[in-house]
Amino acid sequence: MQRLADGKARQIYLVLRDRITSGAMPFGAKLPPEPALAETHGVARITVRRALARLAAEGLVERRPSAGTRVVFERTAPPVTADIANVLAALKEMGRRTGVRLLAFAYGEPPAPIGEALGLSARERVQRSVRVRLVDGAPFSFLTTHVPERIGVTYSESELATQPLLALLDRSGVKAERATQTIGAALATPEVARALEVDVGAPLIELTRVVFDQDGRGIEHLHAFYRPDRYNFRMDLARTGATGEPEWSPVGHVALPKAPRRTVTKTTTKSTRRVPA
Repeated sequence: MQRLADGKARQIYLVLRDRITSGAMPFGAKLPPEPALAETHGVARITVRRALARLAAEGLVERRPSAGTRVVFERTAPPVTADIANVLAALKEMGRRTGVRLLAFAYGEPPAPIGEALGLSARERVQRSVRVRLVDGAPFSFLTTHVPERIGVTYSESELATQPLLALLDRSGVKAERATQTIGAALATPEVARALEVDVGAPLIELTRVVFDQDGRGIEHLHAFYRPDRYNFRMDLARTGATGEPEWSPVGHVALPKAPRRTVTKTTTKSTRRVPA
């Protein structure tokens, strides 16, 4: 695959590629002329030309001297959408609808931050797996999961390669009760880029989730990267509270006994919230 050494050309390429693959610039749409793109991005025309050449090489646009550049990429299926407000149920359904490729499976001691997040005792081992999830044969997520060994031994490597992890946890008698997750952005490392079929440094959605059982014990730690053109998150909100400052709550959330009032905390880089089972 051709790579862009010019940082500015790469930036323009990524911006245009995102607009094309997201559907903002649909099939048949014409891109602005090179001089207009150069002026918009504050670069020379040769820089724009390199970015457009990369898009053409990937089959996203078609360039004709007399007709300009038009989009030839056509989305065949909408991106996978996860409902944050009912994330655990959505994960089970997604596991049934998508395929998986198991890249790694082993047991050992976890990194300290993961052991702490799961509430493990000293030297307690975990099962570590690395999977790529696919929709219509195309990769959209890179998943690194740590599960306490006492739970991981209840299913085999071959079962993890063919069945959703949450379904295997349910089968083992472990019930996922709640989860905390943080969503942000990251750039693709070489390993992740190869697995997701993107460039090194391509923008990705980054998610860290810790799932707990009814006794508050950690049963799964997930660190995931998602292609934003093939995966997105959705949350439906409804206004609540009759007096005072208006409050907004997720639609269809499940109330947990003695749980604190649910809130959404937003920052400029990440959002963190508790999600129901």
